[in-house]
Amino acid sequence: MEIAPKSPDERETSPQCKELLSSTTGSTLCSSSRSESVWTSASRSKWDIYHKPVIVVSVGAAVFLFGTVITSLSCIQIKNRKVYKMCGPAFLSLGLMLLVCGLVWIPIIRKKQKQRQKSPFLQSLKSFFFNR
Repeated sequence: MEIAPKSPDERETSPQCKELLSSTTGSTLCSSSRSESVWTSASRSKWDIYHKPVIVVSVGAAVFLFGTVITSLSCIQIKNRKVYKMCGPAFLSLGLMLLVCGLVWIPIIRKKQKQRQKSPFLQSLKSFFFNR
């Protein structure tokens, strides 16, 4: 005879299922936390650290250059001049905004890296003085 498949409610109440759920929840919390570098002490390469601001700076520079070309087309070409005059400054400002945000992001990351390097020493000092 065939055994009828268990309903989803019956599977959830089994002790094995509860144990599996609790063990996966703990690993999910650690792996999905925003400060994953705190849990793992492996050193990261420069590209891993700076790839996001470099991409933002590159995209910002490209959009800024595109806006420059569109704006200069409004000075040269007579056909569709209103469209170029509206779109050119929009691309210029968007590109400049991305460029500046990326350039400001880099020193912020450097400052955070320096703080993380000092952090283990400060933590050991705190634990020395406050755990007495």
